[in-house]
Amino acid sequence: MQIMKNILILGIGNLVLNDAAVGQHIVHILRSFVMPEGVDILDGGAGGKSLVTTLCQYNRLILVDSATDNFPAGTVRRLSPRFPQDYPLQLTTHQQGVRDIIDAIQERDHMPQVDMLAISVNAQPTLGMQLSPEVRKVIPQVVQLILEIIDDNHPVYHFC
Repeated sequence: MQIMKNILILGIGNLVLNDAAVGQHIVHILRSFVMPEGVDILDGGAGGKSLVTTLCQYNRLILVDSATDNFPAGTVRRLSPRFPQDYPLQLTTHQQGVRDIIDAIQERDHMPQVDMLAISVNAQPTLGMQLSPEVRKVIPQVVQLILEIIDDNHPVYHFC
């Protein structure tokens, strides 16, 4: 019997396509935080089925990724997708990766609860390693959302 871990924060992206790497930038920032026991952080690169075994070890997955979803760049949406088609359009560099991962996880015995934080980016990615100002400015908001999701699962109890 496999022992389940609590939460995985997974950043997906492509470091050489500017805003496409926002998920990776955020998980690298989160590594400087002290996380509660049972919360792990992973830079998932451009995704892919090689992540499936790891993701199936968790009860909850916080997936941070860019989205080309016709919202203005820098729009942040928290989604709780249940099926691969529920995921927003992604950058072409890893569009199939996220959907393939979710398909593969659903074929297993355990499907983690998924919270997706989708950060809207321009539909035409450009080469480079810098986030646009619109995307960079929402990083604190995304980090706060992640901390709120974690806190929902790891409440802090105060005693009088």
